[in-house]
Amino acid sequence: MDPDALLNAVFNFENYGELLVLVQNSLWAGAVLGLLGGLMGTFVMKRDLAFAVHGISELSFAGAALALLIGADVILGSLAGSVTAALVLGVMGIRARDKNSIIGVIMPFGLGLGILFLSLYEGRAANKFGLLTGQIVSVGTVQLQVLAGAAVVVMLALVAIWRPLTFASVDPDVATARGVPVRALGIGFMVLLGISVALSIQIVGALLVLALLITPAAAALRVTSSPRLVVTLSVVFAMTATVGGIMLALGGRLPISPYVTTLSFLIYVVCRLVGNYRMKQGINGRVLRTSPVPAA
Repeated sequence: MDPDALLNAVFNFENYGELLVLVQNSLWAGAVLGLLGGLMGTFVMKRDLAFAVHGISELSFAGAALALLIGADVILGSLAGSVTAALVLGVMGIRARDKNSIIGVIMPFGLGLGILFLSLYEGRAANKFGLLTGQIVSVGTVQLQVLAGAAVVVMLALVAIWRPLTFASVDPDVATARGVPVRALGIGFMVLLGISVALSIQIVGALLVLALLITPAAAALRVTSSPRLVVTLSVVFAMTATVGGIMLALGGRLPISPYVTTLSFLIYVVCRLVGNYRMKQGINGRVLRTSPVPAA
């Protein structure tokens, strides 16, 4: 492909102001999902559930593809698939080894079902592709209201269990000894995670939902150990990636997901470099402070 044509496919800001008006709902949806993803991502990292997010997204994709095939609401199908996967993981995957093996079984099964349903679907190819990579102009007013309402419910539920869930995530054995319902909290959080995955799929797609629910929190953890600052930075990074990705995608002919994932990855790389630099500075400072003073 000609370099100029390739550049225009990625970045082309002609009539950008007119196009921006058409995606107002998508920008608001991106901001809502960024806020939700940033909050959920902190617990995903604390509970070591990065692999689980991928497994849930595969079954969520299968549910969305089935809904597309039978003419049902895609969001409801996605929710059904992701919540089912989350419940299976929450109930059966108690130990880390069991959890990983169950996820390894669910992932190919969900992906296979999704591909089967999309192969049988005879509608627009853009609808098929959008389930995998997200869509920029697919968010209508009603969808935005449903998404925002569901996100608010999830965030309120997360805030309600924030303290005991944090305790159970950091030290589950001590939390159990103190009477904290660790198992029930784990299942409840998995359900909230499943809903979050389903809501995220319509923006970034099933295959790249990790960029919203994992990468921002992972980046925040590279630059600070303060729990409050980790949450704040995770939300800021997630919202920057989603809203910024939508605005960049508006100026090109590519799906939204490459822009969102690239921004999210760049944020992580910068945070990792900053974290490594601060760590080296801290080590050097400790070495200088503990070095013996040479005799006169």
